[in-house]
Amino acid sequence: MNILTIGNSYGDDSQRYLHQIAKADGVALNAVNLFIGGCSLARHHRNMLSELPEYVLCCNGMSTGFKVSIKEALLNRDWDVVTLHQASHYSTDYATYQPYLNNLAEYVRRLVPKAKLAINQTWAYEQDSPRLNEMMGYKDQADMFRDLDAAYRKAADEVGADVFIPSGEVFQALLASGIKKVHRDTYHAGLGVGRYALGLTWYAILTGKEVKDNAFADFDEEITPEQIETVKKCVTEVTRKYLG
Repeated sequence: MNILTIGNSYGDDSQRYLHQIAKADGVALNAVNLFIGGCSLARHHRNMLSELPEYVLCCNGMSTGFKVSIKEALLNRDWDVVTLHQASHYSTDYATYQPYLNNLAEYVRRLVPKAKLAINQTWAYEQDSPRLNEMMGYKDQADMFRDLDAAYRKAADEVGADVFIPSGEVFQALLASGIKKVHRDTYHAGLGVGRYALGLTWYAILTGKEVKDNAFADFDEEITPEQIETVKKCVTEVTRKYLG
């Protein structure tokens, strides 16, 4: 399976462990992220039109250092899935998604018509984060999630997405389960639990496989056995709703 994310740092967070998680199950999966920090759908759209090599190519959780354009990446191989998401600071405001999302989706489908189009729902900032309170104007991170969730569901419906990846919903489930820390800097995913949960979520949604017996455990930050089981439980409960 080949997965391409037209993304930003949240794409890196989501894909850090994805290849290795799949490998632990004997599944061949290559995950590529087109990286520009904080890149919004509007900027992706400008880059799509310019066809300039603005993105650092990240493969299977590691930067290659190579620069590519969206067009070059799309035509590089036979992609099974192409994912899109909004920059986190715009994620709650659907007015910032369009017309860029529709145009990007049309472009992807024209260049790689056999690929499934996925919308990756990003996540809310940490409670009491300055970004949550001062930049976004929220007192409660659950309110940020509520608004971004509504925006992403509208986005998925608008473009007729083939796949919806509930990354933000999984983070909310982790917090509700008693895991207190899923971020590393109050907005990016934690290097351990956060990125692990994202990897399992993507793996479950994109392959349809169970994660409860996945043996991957080579993390960049320590995760306790109890946390591993909690993450697997939350991912299973959330993704089951989307897998029919």
